Amino acid sequence: MKDSSDRCPAGHVHLIGAGPGDPELLTVKALLLMQTADVVVHDRLVSPEIMALIPSAVRRIDVGKLPKFHKIPQEDINTLLIDLARDGLTVARLKGGDPMIFGRGSEEAEALRGAGIGVTYVPGITSAQGAAAATGVPLTHRGLATGVRYVTGHRAKDAALDLDWASLADEQTTLVVYMGVANIAGIAQELIAHGLPAALPVLAVASATTPRETRLLSSLGQIGADIAAAGPEAPVLFVIGHVAGMYPAIAARDAALCEGAGMDAYA
Repeated sequence: MKDSSDRCPAGHVHLIGAGPGDPELLTVKALLLMQTADVVVHDRLVSPEIMALIPSAVRRIDVGKLPKFHKIPQEDINTLLIDLARDGLTVARLKGGDPMIFGRGSEEAEALRGAGIGVTYVPGITSAQGAAAATGVPLTHRGLATGVRYVTGHRAKDAALDLDWASLADEQTTLVVYMGVANIAGIAQELIAHGLPAALPVLAVASATTPRETRLLSSLGQIGADIAAAGPEAPVLFVIGHVAGMYPAIAARDAALCEGAGMDAYA
């Protein structure tokens, strides 16, 4: 006769993208898994509007990271997920944006699979797409940008950025920088040093798609000073390239259509 441990294999972990913040941009699958999981393990950047959709009876564990402070180190998060699944629980691992784009989802999946735990991915709208939809600024546009690249503006343990600056300094490609507030001045300097014009437009979008969203239009030569003065709260996304220069006209036309209603929130 088999004992209970033979009949009760490990639970399962769903690595779920919560999207940029607007709960209406969640996938149906993400919402279903959030609401039926035994436990939700969530990051700091999951918006309160999305967290409010989780039933009160579902256990929640906050493993959010702050700049220069990790409430729970990544290795301990991996161990937590393994332990929860080994208890036979269905775990919703909720991450802002998409778990496969600068979300360390693949690292957690690797640890889980190594421990014999089943893993599935649920994609989410990444912050760059959310910011583009919210502002109306496209990531590619005929005559302005033939491609787009996503890069991280932060390295683990505050290590120096080692990006391929020469490759990134391409005026025909929109460059989107995630997690770059602390390093945006240095990033801009490197891009200018490798050939991009200081006048190249940069659009910074904080808390995209949420009621707290703010936008700041600057230039590559000025963005460091402007961000330091504005002090936006994370998450902040930087869209660098000629497409960002479309923003004033888009915002003006949207304001005219809406007779200015609600536009003050995006100043």
